[in-house]
Amino acid sequence: MIDLSIYFQPISVSIPFTERQLGAQIVSYQSDFPDLTGPGCAIFSVPEYRGAAKDQISMPAFRSTFYQLHPESNWTKPIYDLGTIEPGATLTDTYFALASVVSELVKKNIIPIVIGGSQDLTMALYQGYERLEQLVNTCSIDRSIDIGATEAELNSKNYLSHMLLQRPCYLFNHAIIGLQQPYAAAAEQELFDKLFFDICRLGEFNQDFRLAEPHLRNADIISVDIESIKTAELGSASGAPNGFTAAQFCQIAKYAGISDKVTSIGFFSEVQLGQTGAALLAEGIWYFLQGYFARVGDFPFGSKTDYTKFTVFMDQVSRELVFFKSNKSARWWMEVPYPPQQGSRYQRHHLVPCNKSDYDNAMNNELPDLWWKTYQKLG
Repeated sequence: MIDLSIYFQPISVSIPFTERQLGAQIVSYQSDFPDLTGPGCAIFSVPEYRGAAKDQISMPAFRSTFYQLHPESNWTKPIYDLGTIEPGATLTDTYFALASVVSELVKKNIIPIVIGGSQDLTMALYQGYERLEQLVNTCSIDRSIDIGATEAELNSKNYLSHMLLQRPCYLFNHAIIGLQQPYAAAAEQELFDKLFFDICRLGEFNQDFRLAEPHLRNADIISVDIESIKTAELGSASGAPNGFTAAQFCQIAKYAGISDKVTSIGFFSEVQLGQTGAALLAEGIWYFLQGYFARVGDFPFGSKTDYTKFTVFMDQVSRELVFFKSNKSARWWMEVPYPPQQGSRYQRHHLVPCNKSDYDNAMNNELPDLWWKTYQKLG
């Protein structure tokens, strides 16, 4: 059992709040480190910018807003504020500390809500799951792909390639929500397609949010690049003119929280966030918590009596496609078979979140792209 307190610096909370606001409910590390018991959520800051592509900036003061927000009546599980993981002597030291904390919190069924810092810290989140020897899916909310140059040292613009090069590799799937074509190199997109990873472009998201929801539901780790939000919404002096609106950002955070599969999330920024941006970050954390406390436990690992089964015969692949619809949330999953293995006695299947449109396409004898990409990855 690791003593997590060795990694954290306490915070001094001088924020005025009432007994009805979040500040009265949060168990914060001010003098004594909290006795961590799950399930619950743990918020903490990691002001590490040495892996950033830009000059170092200061940590957003999100707590001044966050502590004054109001919890909902069903927020009955503990919410911890563990303070700050200060940057180590080297960047590798910071990664090690964050990975150690993430691994221990996940084992305790406590969701780490990491406030960065630059997005290369996503690698440390992933390393926390490596220690658990757990196959993971990741999802980034980002305007770019961040594969970058594999030969360069790990940084915020190539962390994904370093995750892929880890051996053994525990990354099964990666999805991007909010990709903007001007920020995506053609070579990176080609590699992404060869890996059968998933992309929901910003334009597609704007047309129909439901296209993005299954990617959030399929992820263990969510990595949010604050620069995916349009600059005008952040009140920042730098960033991009296009991106998510503040309302869309909060919507994404809520649906990430609702997902039963998501067990960690990080919010990362390389733009200087003023009062407006820090307040928006606080609201994003709030909406993630709202989603978390609204989880209904319908990720299909229990009784199939809680689902309605639909079977469609596909001429293209000469097989039946099986879909499941949750009776609790009306969300859909698709069953994808593992490719046949010589000598295998049992047929195995992989359940992947999908939209009703995937079922509709199958009914029109159109093989869902999601089915084919998943089948290729299972081979």
